[in-house]
Amino acid sequence: MFLTGFADEASSDFATQIKATRELGWKYIETRRINGKTLATLTDEEFDNVCAMLDESGVKINCFGSAIANWSKDPRKEEDFQSSLDELNAAIPRMHKLGIKLLRGMSFVAPLKDGTRPDTPEIEKLIFKKVRQLVEICADNGIVYGHENCMNYGGLSHKHTLKLLENVNHENLKLIYDTGNPCFNYRWIGEPPYTLQSSWEFYSQIRDEIVYIHIKDGVAIPGDDPFIRPKCRFTYAGDGMGDVRAIVNDLRERGYDGGFSIEPHLAVVFHDDSQQSEADIMYNNYVSYGKRFEKLLRDCGWEF
Repeated sequence: MFLTGFADEASSDFATQIKATRELGWKYIETRRINGKTLATLTDEEFDNVCAMLDESGVKINCFGSAIANWSKDPRKEEDFQSSLDELNAAIPRMHKLGIKLLRGMSFVAPLKDGTRPDTPEIEKLIFKKVRQLVEICADNGIVYGHENCMNYGGLSHKHTLKLLENVNHENLKLIYDTGNPCFNYRWIGEPPYTLQSSWEFYSQIRDEIVYIHIKDGVAIPGDDPFIRPKCRFTYAGDGMGDVRAIVNDLRERGYDGGFSIEPHLAVVFHDDSQQSEADIMYNNYVSYGKRFEKLLRDCGWEF
C-alpha cells in the first residue's frame, strides 16, 4: 500500500507540490496540473525541468490524472474524442520516461448537457467503441486505463460501470474508485426521480475490479433535476457521506495493496474556478488532509 495525491490541490507550482509531498513523507504524486499545464501539454523544456526536479527530490509520479474522455467531453462529438486521442498520444512517451503505468481516464460526460439520456443503446455503443479504442492504445503501450467513477457514463451507477467493463471487454481496463463522487451523483437505476448514490453500495458491487482508490468525501444537497448535479460540501475523509471508513476497512480485510490518492477539494475544487484559495491555505489544507487520512488508516488497522 502507498499514499499519493492530487498535489495540484496543494499548489499549481510543481516545486511546491513536491514540497508538500515530502512534508507528508510520501514518495508519489498523482499528476493532473503542473504549473497550469498537464503532462501532455508541457513543452519539451518544461518536461525536462519536471524530470530533473523529480530526480533531485526522489519523488515519483505514480499516475497521470488525465482529462481523457472526461466529464467535459461528449461521446457524440468527434472533436472531443480527437482531443482525448491527442492527449493520450502526447502523454505516452512522457509516461514511459517517468515509468508511469496507470492512467486515470473516464467514459464521457453524463448526463448529457442537452437533456438526452446518457445510456441509450445508440450512445452506449459510441461510448463502448471509443473507450475500447483508448484502452487498446494504452494496452499497446504497457499502460492500464483506470476508469474513475465520476460525472461520466460509468459513474451513473455500479451497473453502468459493470456494463462498461463487460462491453469494452479488455484486460487493461480497470477501475479507479473515488469514494466521494457518489456523494453528488444520482443513482441512475430504475425510473426517475433518482436517489443519491451510496458510496458503499457502488464500491461493494465493483470492488473486484478496483486497482486504485481516490479518497474524497462530502455532504450533498440534492436538487429536483436529475440532469443537474447536487451541490456538495466537501469534508475531510471520514466526515461525509463517502463511507470512507467502511471502504478502507473492507480493503484492508481483502488484502488491498494499491494506492490511496487524496483529492481533498477543501481549499480548491479543480473544476470550479469560484472556489480558489490563497496559496498558504491550499498548501496547509492539503498537508492537513493527508495527515488526517493517515490517522484514519491507522485507526482502521493499517500499518505503514
